[in-house]
Amino acid sequence: MGIYSYELFHFYEVDNIIRLGSCGGFTKDLKMFGLVLVDNTYTESNYALSMNNENCHYISSSNILNKKIEETAKKISIPIVKANTLCGEVFERYSTNMNEMLNRIPKEYNIAGSEMEAFSLFYNARLLKKNASCILTVVDSYYYNENATAKQRQDSLTQMIKLGLESTL
Repeated sequence: MGIYSYELFHFYEVDNIIRLGSCGGFTKDLKMFGLVLVDNTYTESNYALSMNNENCHYISSSNILNKKIEETAKKISIPIVKANTLCGEVFERYSTNMNEMLNRIPKEYNIAGSEMEAFSLFYNARLLKKNASCILTVVDSYYYNENATAKQRQDSLTQMIKLGLESTL
């Protein structure tokens, strides 16, 4: 995500990127197959340090794009939950001690779910004065101890894709 979003923003003069993807849920608010609009994301990685010599681990999405997505969701009656995510480098279910990993996250960030691409996308957008947002479908839940099958994952993305496309019009 870091490479592609940087190149799209910098070399191809793209002004707005909305990432569509899947996520895991950590709270009761993120139910299976529900949609999440990422407000802020936290990472333990050193992406910002490598990219721009900045010690940054928490970053916001674009207010402009998020507002448009929220308006579109309301207009086309697609429910979304605006939430903060953990942007990890490892699929959290593969972590040898997920509770320990979750306990390292500062509580004030109110992390509700996890994904793996939003931080570099949002950071590049901020660095290059562009806009980035992220809409996710919950496909596994640590809170509810549920995991979607491959078929369920495939079939559950329609509303997210519709919301993303409608938000770009």
